[in-house]
Amino acid sequence: MQRIELGKQGASLSRLIYGVWRLADGGETDTSTVRAKIDACLEQGITSFDHADIYGDYECERVFGETLKEQPSLRDSMELISKCDIALISDKFPQRRVKYYDTTESYIHTSVENSLRHLHTDHLDLLLIHRPDPLMDAAETGAALDKLVESGKVKQIGVSNFHVWDWKLLQQHMTSKLVVNQIEMSLVQRESFTDGTLSAMQLDQMSAMAWSPLGGGSLFGNSEAAARLAPIFRRIESEQGFSADLVALAWLLAHPAKILPVVGTNNLARIRDIAKALEVELDRETWFELWTAAAGQEVP
Repeated sequence: MQRIELGKQGASLSRLIYGVWRLADGGETDTSTVRAKIDACLEQGITSFDHADIYGDYECERVFGETLKEQPSLRDSMELISKCDIALISDKFPQRRVKYYDTTESYIHTSVENSLRHLHTDHLDLLLIHRPDPLMDAAETGAALDKLVESGKVKQIGVSNFHVWDWKLLQQHMTSKLVVNQIEMSLVQRESFTDGTLSAMQLDQMSAMAWSPLGGGSLFGNSEAAARLAPIFRRIESEQGFSADLVALAWLLAHPAKILPVVGTNNLARIRDIAKALEVELDRETWFELWTAAAGQEVP
């Protein structure tokens, strides 16, 4: 499995990342089921696991952590990523009247302490601010994030869903380097390729992490884009033997920015196949053929 270094500090993530946001869905949350998913990832070299405090109505970190508690040595084989700043309306927080964002020092530190406790670990390998906060005090937020790095509770810092001006403002008030921006990227969400976001990340030496890399399943449904893509997917499958979802992941992997797709599925058979996306061969013309089919028109 390829690995991508974050910044200049030597830490790295696996090129493909397992997203746990659905881990608490469906009721199958016993440690043996979760362990099977973790093992299926690790056996392929997928060592990076993407969490957020809110996933599964604040349950996914706890569910995952119970497996680490049962087998503590697993922690040494993985990188744990988490996110914070979204405050959900939830039965766990009955006092909340509205969903909101909170990037205050107290909220960030409380969220990290909860993540560490739920995951049964003494540090996060990467912490992301989940969404831009229109009330963010960049000086306060930046100082809070730096303190977490200095304490050793968080190894590296990044952001998620940030525009270039959002991360530059935050970075201005930090000594730690922002090393990741996790944004929505897929064949049906291509804006970051042309609006300057992906270019700006490369200029600032930030790794691009892609959430919903399969378009939430819309690449394979009944949409017009899916209908246009289907014959190309079938042709590549007949030529190389790889399914449409792997081809869609390979489309992101082919970009020279070394995008890291975050793949979330509870299907064990699909988990075991994720790394095959690295074997798909897409030449430049086929890459643009997929772009054109998804867009419904040729490039300008």
